[in-house]
Amino acid sequence: MTSPQGEGAPPGPPIDDRREIFGWMMYAWAFHGFITTVATVLLGPYLTPLAQRAVGENGRVFAPIAFITAKSFFPYCVSISVFLQLFLLPVLGAIADYSSLKKRLLALTCVVGAGATCLLFFVGAGLDFRWGGLLFIAANLSFGGTDVLYNAFLPEIASADQRDRVSSRGFAFGYLGGGLLLAANLVFMRFAKDLGLTMDLAVRVSLLSGGLWWGGFSVITFRRLATRRPARQLPAGRSYLSLGVSELKATLRELGRLRRTRSFLVAYLLYNDGIQTVIAMSSVFLSQELFVARGLEVNQAFVLGLFLMVQFVAFAGALVFERIAAVMGAKKALVLSLVIWSGVVVYAYRLLQTQAQAWGMAVVIALVLGGSQALSRSLFSCMIPRRREAAFFALYEIANSGTSWVGPFIFGVVVSATNSYRQALLSLIALFVSGGALLVLTDTRRAILEAGQGSEPEPPSERAA
Repeated sequence: MTSPQGEGAPPGPPIDDRREIFGWMMYAWAFHGFITTVATVLLGPYLTPLAQRAVGENGRVFAPIAFITAKSFFPYCVSISVFLQLFLLPVLGAIADYSSLKKRLLALTCVVGAGATCLLFFVGAGLDFRWGGLLFIAANLSFGGTDVLYNAFLPEIASADQRDRVSSRGFAFGYLGGGLLLAANLVFMRFAKDLGLTMDLAVRVSLLSGGLWWGGFSVITFRRLATRRPARQLPAGRSYLSLGVSELKATLRELGRLRRTRSFLVAYLLYNDGIQTVIAMSSVFLSQELFVARGLEVNQAFVLGLFLMVQFVAFAGALVFERIAAVMGAKKALVLSLVIWSGVVVYAYRLLQTQAQAWGMAVVIALVLGGSQALSRSLFSCMIPRRREAAFFALYEIANSGTSWVGPFIFGVVVSATNSYRQALLSLIALFVSGGALLVLTDTRRAILEAGQGSEPEPPSERAA
């Protein structure tokens, strides 16, 4: 166990503590129930038909706003929720850096997000589908905040040489936890009719389970995660709101100085926007292209089964990319994953026609999903100044979610204009190609040195050379 956190670091609990790391990983287990069952798999395919029954196949959801249609309603809800994070995340980052409230804020965002998710149970049974969009916006906004705080703990609980491993295993825990909940919901929906339940009620119960899973398992995290002293003291006469604005400006100025860290963050903004949009829109895309467009009823069991498989394969994929990064370096492993992502988008546009092909494509996505996310997080954590973790991870989350409204917005605009989900998906290729190219051009080792974090551990192959 290592106790020092680096020269100038605030005193606090030791790092690389297995008990605390396990508690941190369990939060990924908890909130992935929301990501998989609610945000990725069920809510989009559930809300879209509700909207279509109310206003027509692609009718206007709000009469004065022509561009929000039944088909684009859920993509716009995703876009709005992440756009609002632009205003929330800097304030959260300032509070976390200037107070000892980081753990309490994590609990608060957990309660709000899990609570809003539980209330989705009433959508379609008394609440209009528009309320479903509003509740999802609240839940996803809370998730963005909780992710800033969760990620900001990584440099505090794990030393630099352990972060690829801890980050990858954190994502692996998340996929496993989300997968188990998805499996339970798959079995429940499979036998819903035998239990005398309608499919709509079964979906609503599954949405409820996502909120209960998030809130329930987070208790383990809050019992094991230590409360740390603030990295800096709140200046006299300043509020957290005003400090959040000034802290964002100061962090942006410092990011201007760390130009290679900035380059990586812009690259991440682009390619991660593509990843997040594919994840968020995949269930709607498959439901519409493989079923609705052919006049068939959406097979929710197929959609659930597909994403269930993704969770368990992604669990293995995160660990596989941990090993790939150990051999060839985190940056090269990340570039490899983006090449595969680009191939997936082209395949879905040109060749995807059957459910069997969808299974094969999902396996490939699962293998690269955890690796691209985990390695991005651990690599960025080595590129930021010490004692500024929450502030810089607020920017990271803005790139991760707060600016990820661009991809869903592009997707929504294209599908509204062309009435084609395939063309909307293909438009995302620009995000993967531009982000990947900028990542290749970024000297990540120099970025780590400029941030005062030492040097990136070299893979064995480069050490030998």
